Amino acid sequence: MQTENTVGYTNVAWCNHIEEQKKCLIRMTKATNKETILETGKYGPVYRQFAGKPKEAINFLREKQNGECIAALHRNDIGDIDIVWGEVTDPIKHKGYGLAHIIDKHEVEINKLGFNIEDFVPIVVQFGNFNLKKSDSQKKVFESETFRLVVALEKEQDGKIKKWLLSAFDIIKRPK
Repeated sequence: MQTENTVGYTNVAWCNHIEEQKKCLIRMTKATNKETILETGKYGPVYRQFAGKPKEAINFLREKQNGECIAALHRNDIGDIDIVWGEVTDPIKHKGYGLAHIIDKHEVEINKLGFNIEDFVPIVVQFGNFNLKKSDSQKKVFESETFRLVVALEKEQDGKIKKWLLSAFDIIKRPK
């Protein structure tokens, strides 16, 4: 037997109404890039509204300094790549992972090349050469003439492989 709640919906209709409201909220969020957290992942809040929008994802994570933007980057050979904020684990030695680490360790060098992080990272990911020798089952390495980006491959609980931007390296040799 279905009962009506206080706003005149049956239980089934109310559930359908809530589901439609949730879908509408997701559509509005994707359209406006406003922050909506519907889930939390290993690296913090999960933001799905930046799929295919790496520049916006990088700027958003830089502002929030927490979370992960799902499928913000893409390469035809490995598919979607997430951008995680990560952390700087040693600010003196510039150790860490994710976007926080790349900004901490390489932003000045990237700026000297005439780029901002939000422009440079997508270019190297998209057009960098895949380095088979430096890649393995846990990471994929992509290089330009000046930089190397590392994409981590991490098996999730559901068996899927999560691909996320781990680190970057300046590969220009400096005199000692």
